Amino acid sequence: NNASNSEQSLTSFSQTSNKYGQNDSNEESKDTGNSSVVENHYNSIEEKGLGHRNQSTILYLRNFNNWVKSMLIDEYLSTITANKKHGQPVKVLDLCCGKGGDLLKWKKGNVSHVICADIAGNAVADCQKRHEDLKAKNKYMFSGEFIVADCTRVLLRTKYKDPTILFDLVSCQFSFHYCFESLTQAETMLHNVSDCLRPGGYFIGTIPNAVDIVGRKRKARQNWFGNRVFTITFDEDLPEPYPLFGAKYNFHLHEVVDCPEYLVHFPTLERLAAKFGLKLIKRARFQNYYEEMKRKGESLLQHMSALETYPPVNAKLVGPRSDYSDAKEYFREYPGQKLIGTLSKSEWEVCTIYTMFAFQKVNPGETINVKSK
Repeated sequence: NNASNSEQSLTSFSQTSNKYGQNDSNEESKDTGNSSVVENHYNSIEEKGLGHRNQSTILYLRNFNNWVKSMLIDEYLSTITANKKHGQPVKVLDLCCGKGGDLLKWKKGNVSHVICADIAGNAVADCQKRHEDLKAKNKYMFSGEFIVADCTRVLLRTKYKDPTILFDLVSCQFSFHYCFESLTQAETMLHNVSDCLRPGGYFIGTIPNAVDIVGRKRKARQNWFGNRVFTITFDEDLPEPYPLFGAKYNFHLHEVVDCPEYLVHFPTLERLAAKFGLKLIKRARFQNYYEEMKRKGESLLQHMSALETYPPVNAKLVGPRSDYSDAKEYFREYPGQKLIGTLSKSEWEVCTIYTMFAFQKVNPGETINVKSK
């Protein structure tokens, strides 16, 4: 399940030269491809409110993922502010911002300006409204710009109020994988990341781990795998070895996502990013990032209800009892323990698909040595 398996599974993808020839892509970017499908999906999601969310069968998964984002954003914003003089502005580009789920994180990080961009117009309108509501309640609130655009097809600089802006941080959470529909889209996305990112600035994000997904599909010995809260289904006619771009699968997550996504072959991403002056400085699977950050983020884990209390206190478990065998085993090993925080097996199987990454923009002319095979 770890690094050795990961490297072996890279043979699942067609190996190519650094030129990323046309035939590496399963789908050309002549039309809007699946962008309209993604746009329609995210435009049609209703805001169901906190009450509904608190009854969701993936409540803790969503909270845990949100905790990972909070820790990731804090890790790099802290580094940025530590290297600035007091009061110097911090500017952020929030790519694929959705309804503005990270606005409070930007506020907490004391940033001065955020540009939010997303393909879904309804989501951007919600994001803008959320920002206005926060601004009405808070004297010290960052300024914002809101752009409706397909970040994988449109050069965003032309839409900024100040095209000479320099960002300290670019963030793309749970969305970057859509750009791997084609080489052109991946390059456009990385152009948007790097174009106005100052040297020394960071690009952070969260994406599914392609090697893990391919490994689970092979283990299942069929074209789909999943559990009670999610399924990943591949087209029967997707050729193997998988193309570096356009390797499409359908991701269904209970109540939240149901649309096509694309495998991101990470060595290819790393090489492409280097073309845009972006050097990989960190990458970790969610379970490993949790281990690294859990001490520092312990109070936030509790505050965000990112783990489910087991055994439950005056509450029902979100999953069937069979989903908590690891928690039961823990109590057998440590009989003195009364309560623990955990995730149901079904939710854990989803969150462990994901990986965090951080790239840093290098100085002009600086070469980047890419180690990935």
